Amino acid sequence: MRFSDVILLANALWFGAAFIQFSIAQDNTLKILVPREERGNPIAPTLSASVAFLGAINLPIGLLSFYLLLLRPPFFQAHDAQLALFLFFAACHFSQFAYNLPVLVRGGRVGVAYWPVLKGPMLRIFVIDALLCVTNAVVAIVLAS
Repeated sequence: MRFSDVILLANALWFGAAFIQFSIAQDNTLKILVPREERGNPIAPTLSASVAFLGAINLPIGLLSFYLLLLRPPFFQAHDAQLALFLFFAACHFSQFAYNLPVLVRGGRVGVAYWPVLKGPMLRIFVIDALLCVTNAVVAIVLAS
C-alpha cells in the first residue's frame, strides 16, 4: 500500500468518524461543547441539532476519499488531479484545525463559552486534523516535485 493510499484511508476514516460524531451522536457532541451546568439552557437543543450540519459536511469528503481509494477512477490517475485532491483534503483538515486556534488562544473553555481544546475529545480532533493536514500537504508536495 502506497503512502498516498494510507492517507486516503485515514481521510476516509476521519471524515466518516466526524459524520458519526456530529450527525449521529449529536447529543454526545453537545456534552463536549457545552458544560454540564448549561445543558438545560433553552438554546442547547438548537446547538445540538445544528452540529448535524458539521457531520453532513464531513460525510461527502470521507466518501470521496473512499471512492478514490477503492475504485481508482481513471481521472484520479492524472498527476494534476491527485495534486488538486490532496491539496483539497489538506485544506479541509486545515480549516477544521484553524478554527480551533482562536479558541486555544483564548484559553479554551472560558466560563461557559467555547470548548476545551487541550483535553478530551477536542484535543484528539485538534491534533488529528493538524496531522492529516500536514500529511495530505506532504503528499501534495511530493506530487508537485
